[in-house]
Amino acid sequence: MDSEPTTVHVGLSDRAYDIEISAGNLKNAGYFIRSRSDAQYAVVITDENVDDPHAENVSDSLLDADFDADILVVEAGEPSKSISVAEGLWENLMDLGTDRKSIIVAVGGGVVGDLAGFIAATYARGIPFFQIPTTLLAQVDSSVGGKVGINLPSGKNMVGAFWQPNGVLIDTDVLTTLPDREYRAGLAEVVKYGVIQDPEFFAFLENHIEGLNNRTPEVMRKIVARSCELKAEVVLSDERETTGHRAILNFGHTFCHAIETVSGYDQLLHGEAVAMGMVCAARLAVSMQRVEQSLVTRLRNLLQQLKLPVSVPTLDPDALLEAMQKDKKAEHGTSLRVADTIRTRRTCGRRPASTGSAGSAGPCLLDPRLGAHRERKIG
Repeated sequence: MDSEPTTVHVGLSDRAYDIEISAGNLKNAGYFIRSRSDAQYAVVITDENVDDPHAENVSDSLLDADFDADILVVEAGEPSKSISVAEGLWENLMDLGTDRKSIIVAVGGGVVGDLAGFIAATYARGIPFFQIPTTLLAQVDSSVGGKVGINLPSGKNMVGAFWQPNGVLIDTDVLTTLPDREYRAGLAEVVKYGVIQDPEFFAFLENHIEGLNNRTPEVMRKIVARSCELKAEVVLSDERETTGHRAILNFGHTFCHAIETVSGYDQLLHGEAVAMGMVCAARLAVSMQRVEQSLVTRLRNLLQQLKLPVSVPTLDPDALLEAMQKDKKAEHGTSLRVADTIRTRRTCGRRPASTGSAGSAGPCLLDPRLGAHRERKIG
């Protein structure tokens, strides 16, 4: 059932946009986008986990709003935030005739949003895009603020841009079907906002453990809306990280990104690494006499009650330190700042190693199935 929407306005002058938060509003995605765009053609970028039904429902809604629409589907997971997958997407956009008057619509979690946003920022020197996040982590964090990018083997999010979306549509009902591990990973970012910005919100989380663990609808809408409000406040004050204020959003992330890099991006979900990283950062802050031990205790207790990991797995300490020194938030590589594959109802594969570079997009064959939109898989 649809709920009365909550709208968070991100007032970035000519780059301003709205975040519409409701329950059951995914079916209205086409009209939400149509009211903010006069484009005729939309390319939906999603992953294999979200394609059916969410991306297809969004595509149907776009068709109802008088858009032509295609779907490109990447493999689910952090490894898709790569140069080879980005190259495949660029090539397929070319093949589909995408131009500067087209739009990109990201439907999925943080990986899809970061990747699709990066594609939008770089293809044809930049085209508009919209975010429709379907994981809690993406709804409360990565879909808001305009940071987009891909990973290098030696560092997370090292290639990217600031590219604000033209709008963000959040349907909290999609969280009911989110796998438990994905859902809990998103809770780590929610906890982060309570620690860095809003003690009352942190206390709210402590007092609503049952509602959080059971995904109570009212609690879901509260935490998503408040998280978006808090992040929007920071983005408004320091959009491109020039004053240092936006660095508070990186609380725990220097440790987190190092853990992800050294573990190979495929062992932990981002939110799990965030939970570990926040505990590491809080302990470091205690040792530097920046905070009281009681904060670490409360943080660990809350994360554990939300069934999130708080201890770093066994990893090479030297490799972790090296990864931290290469983190994009490090200054000149030495001073670390500790903040308090693709699918248009066509099928594409990577070229065999003997016929082209690894990970490049291969030739596509039109699928004979008839449909309102096309779908393509790359990589």
